[in-house]
Amino acid sequence: MPASLPTEIFKAYDIRGIVGRTLTADVVRRIGHGLGSLAVERGQNAIAVGRDGRLSGPELAAALMEGIRLAGIDTIDVGCVPTPVVYFAAHELGCGSCVAVTGSHNPPDYNGLKMVVAGETLAGETIQGIRRRVDAGELRHGEGQATCADVRRAYVTRITGDVRLARPLKIVVDCGNGVAGGIAPTLFRSLGCEVSELFCEVDGNFPNHHPDPSKPENLQDVIYALRNGDAELGLAFDGDGDRLGVVTRDGEIIYPDRQLMLFAADVLSRCPGQPIIYDVKCTRRLAPWIREHGGEPLMWKTGHALVKAKLRETGAPLAGEMSGHVFFRERWFGFDDGLYAGVRLLEILSRSTDPNAVLKGLPNSSSTPELNIAMNEGEPAALIEELQRNAGFDGAREIITIDGLRVEYADGFGLARPSNTTPVVVLRFEADSDAALERIQADFRRLLLAARPGLRLPF
Repeated sequence: MPASLPTEIFKAYDIRGIVGRTLTADVVRRIGHGLGSLAVERGQNAIAVGRDGRLSGPELAAALMEGIRLAGIDTIDVGCVPTPVVYFAAHELGCGSCVAVTGSHNPPDYNGLKMVVAGETLAGETIQGIRRRVDAGELRHGEGQATCADVRRAYVTRITGDVRLARPLKIVVDCGNGVAGGIAPTLFRSLGCEVSELFCEVDGNFPNHHPDPSKPENLQDVIYALRNGDAELGLAFDGDGDRLGVVTRDGEIIYPDRQLMLFAADVLSRCPGQPIIYDVKCTRRLAPWIREHGGEPLMWKTGHALVKAKLRETGAPLAGEMSGHVFFRERWFGFDDGLYAGVRLLEILSRSTDPNAVLKGLPNSSSTPELNIAMNEGEPAALIEELQRNAGFDGAREIITIDGLRVEYADGFGLARPSNTTPVVVLRFEADSDAALERIQADFRRLLLAARPGLRLPF
């Protein structure tokens, strides 16, 4: 009997591990066989497979496709493309199923799988079911065929056929040497933009800065380029192109929850009364903004697969996460796509002669970026469960536990939740003033240290 698959790589909404240790070609081949078996049971015939620019991508994608074909499912190799282009391939090629081999924003030695079968993004128990199926040897057998397809031109054509900018914009595009660099400059130039490229050469070593626009330190090159050039806006993408970072001409980072305000107002002008979904990390100012623009705010759990499932359930035209994942069902397919979100942002901003003023005019509060407490595997969830049971927060108006612990005060909120991708506790704080922000942070600091004395806190 083969060894059991490593349980720690099966996350809440994807598979993620360290290449050569927990994630080997053999492990991925076996997962492919299990995934292909699930596809057979769901009446599927083929799965599109793409990969990001990581050095381990070619070997792992080949192993995955070999495993899928062992179940009798055909594979369509769509090459080295952003994750949203892999999702697009499932629609464009009519197969309805796909896998992106990607480590997203994780360090270079990580890689993983984001999986869609019969239109459903796999998450939770379905992902665990693949592990159990493989370990039990409950696999289908057949001889799938291998083909290739290039959908990049169709992706660009589909977007440029629908989106028209009111005027051309000058933009800085920073891909952090991630896979988005292979398509983003072409896409934005096709819309008429003048593009200054930063780190658009795909390089799995990420030699310049890490491709994670949720971290302010990774946006410093964009800020510098804007201050020393004549571009109107900066766009940055994560390692697999499904998340967007935005910087104004004068160097202010517009976090995704404020980006979502612009998107919501635009979408609700055509879809009045519809729900707009946002995750627990987003600003308190978003719900009243959505109501003001004729929509219904709906707070939900963090995680691309979890948000997509809620989109399907509710039929909402738009959703977004603080991490930078934005999901358009209105005029698009409902998957998270940083490139497309960038295009929709430019469409809105091109109607103004001063995009800087539009972005800086969005409601704002004193807030922190996403903060992380590094812990050992399994410890973050245990800590948050303990706080949910036992913690008492001074002056709290509401405690929300749909995903971790979001504590609402009259003048702000604090959040602590376990990450679903890495062993960290994710924190975020927001308040109406700096003094209120410090008070809320002190409340969380007290309770975290009471539960885990000696814990190293980033605030």
